[in-house]
Amino acid sequence: MKNYTITVNGNVYDVTVEEGKTGGPVKPAAPKPAGPKPEAPKPAAPSGVQGAVKVNAPMQGKILKVNVAAGDAVKKGDILLILEAMKMENEIFAPQDGTVATVECSVGDSVETGKVLVSMN
Repeated sequence: MKNYTITVNGNVYDVTVEEGKTGGPVKPAAPKPAGPKPEAPKPAAPSGVQGAVKVNAPMQGKILKVNVAAGDAVKKGDILLILEAMKMENEIFAPQDGTVATVECSVGDSVETGKVLVSMN
């Protein structure tokens, strides 16, 4: 017999598999939960009220670096954050002069296309 730990849809199960038997119907055993379910990471909380100008993710990827915080003054073209997509680092720039109202992501977050990353006033 071999013991395995298997994760299905976030649930962890310990299973035992018998070796060397062939043919005949197999009786499925009731799965036993292996222990407490691991907690999912909490999404980054917005750091305040969103501003009028929203900077969205141009593609899905992972946030590598955040260069700004709420309240920072930025100029058009300043690098707000670095987004990794397809093994390339993409700089996300400020579209205009202004003040950062909220930062909607943090380092390590996976983001989808169109997600608001930063809002500005």
